[in-house]
Formats: sequence, C-alpha cells, structure tokens
Amino acid sequence: MIRKAKLKDVKEIQKLIKLYSSRGDILPRSLSELYDQLRDFFVYLHNRKVVGICALHLCWENLGEIRSLAVYEEVRNRGIGAKLVNACLDEAKELGVKKVFALTYQPKFFGRLGFKEVDKSVLPHKIWADCLKCVKFPDCDEIAMVREID
Repeated sequence: MIRKAKLKDVKEIQKLIKLYSSRGDILPRSLSELYDQLRDFFVYLHNRKVVGICALHLCWENLGEIRSLAVYEEVRNRGIGAKLVNACLDEAKELGVKKVFALTYQPKFFGRLGFKEVDKSVLPHKIWADCLKCVKFPDCDEIAMVREID
C-alpha cells in the first residue's frame, strides 16, 4: 500500500535513508530535514511496515525532483520503486508541475518510467544546494534524467 508519509514514519524513513546513504547511493537526511520535508514523502507499506520511500520535492515554478527513492533489498524487484515514483508523478501532475527530474545511478530504471537522460547543465542552479552536502561534490557521477508531465 502506498500513502503519504505521516509523522510516525519519520524514524523509519531515516533508517532506510541511512542504509542507502552509507553506501553513497542517496544523500543523507537529518531528522530535522525529514520533519521539514515530510509532506514530500510517500511510503510503501508491507505488513504495516515501511519498506519503501520516495519524495517529490518542488524546486521551481514548473520543476520537481524525485529524490530519496529507497526500497529494502528483501522486497526489491517487486515493482515497489516504480509504484512510488508513479505516485510522485501523479502528485506532480495534480500540482501542475510540468517537468520532473532525478539524479540517479539507476538510469535504466528511470528510463523504463519515461525519463530521458539530459546534461546536468540544463537543470537550474537552485537544485545544486543539496549537492553541496554530498561527499562527491563537485565531482558528481550521477546521471540527470528528466520526464515531461502530460
């Protein structure tokens, strides 16, 4: 089941983020950031436990970012990640967002969801604020992908 995140989910969200951020797959998020950005998050529940997360962050007038996509390995390859991204895309459409991007190490996954690879230079400078927190900055090796919203 997918639903918007609730306050009671924050520590589980952070646990999942810590798992993948320790590997360098996603950016770490403090509890303070997660409470600030809670409304961005969707959670996927399996047996009443958070097993997947994804956020739609609004960046600009017509631009959103898919971020913090993570699914526990024991439930991967079941379509959970795609369902979470699609929930974010549906919300983007409802909000009137025209374009959504992701910075990713999984271009094939996002490609299957209709995202196209682009040069990072086409993205507004405003989105790089989070990148300053990354240990890989300024030598980012993530791939920028964009999807137009119908």
